[in-house]
Amino acid sequence: MKLATFQHQGVEKIGVVDGSDVADVSGRPGAPASLRELLDRGDEGLTWIRQATGASPRLALADVQLCAPIPAPRKFLGLGGNYASHLAEAAKVGVVRGAGQVWFNKQVSCVTGPYDPVHKPRVSEQFDYEGELGVVIGQRCRHARPENAEAVIAGYVVVNDMSVRDWQMRAPTHTLGKSFDTHGPFGPWLVTRDEISDPHVLRIRTWVNGELRQDGNTSQMIHRIGAMVVELSTAFTLEPGDVLATGSPAGVGGLMEPPCYLRPGDVVRVEIESIGAIENRVIAEPSP
Repeated sequence: MKLATFQHQGVEKIGVVDGSDVADVSGRPGAPASLRELLDRGDEGLTWIRQATGASPRLALADVQLCAPIPAPRKFLGLGGNYASHLAEAAKVGVVRGAGQVWFNKQVSCVTGPYDPVHKPRVSEQFDYEGELGVVIGQRCRHARPENAEAVIAGYVVVNDMSVRDWQMRAPTHTLGKSFDTHGPFGPWLVTRDEISDPHVLRIRTWVNGELRQDGNTSQMIHRIGAMVVELSTAFTLEPGDVLATGSPAGVGGLMEPPCYLRPGDVVRVEIESIGAIENRVIAEPSP
């Protein structure tokens, strides 16, 4: 299933995307208030939405505004340096990663919709993109084991881990440079785990103004998704709706020669095979 959060006539709703339509399940008996609440219900929630879809009214996707599938995740975490190609380009400017997983936090206030505008900050000229596969957690878990780690995943989304490079490099945590408002677009919907036979064989591409900048495959990940879940759940509880951005292949603007950062008017499109695409226009940060 493709689970979506959307706005229709000013009301936020949830539904299931089918071709060019979305089944609006929000009015069905027992409907959850959000997809995060649906995931909190576990298998019962997924069973409910499958059953509710058939009897729900259809809306054309062209008539709704898609939102981030989980507009308010409890956690939004990113894994740095998870593609050898990206590590190689970063090494040219002296950035070197260790062998372990290096995680950073994206403040959840950065979340925005898959087609919403994103802000070029007033305080920086180093606004960059990173196309990534996003993993959405579906079950509360702690101390996951390698053999069952992927079973806690609800599904997958497309993420643009947008970054303000000079602010990112202020501290090892990267949190400030990864968390500016609007710098966490993802979607366009959540594709449930059963629809993706192997998340480690998906082509991932990023375009800026129609120019292909990133062209990789999730098979190139250094740390696989199950290992990510094990690592994180060893430290803290993962909860339904948490979003994990799993790393980006080579081709980011800041490591081009010369660097090619985003400017107002640019359009960034990230597409992942079997999931979909998000597309965001850069605008100048509005006045407070």
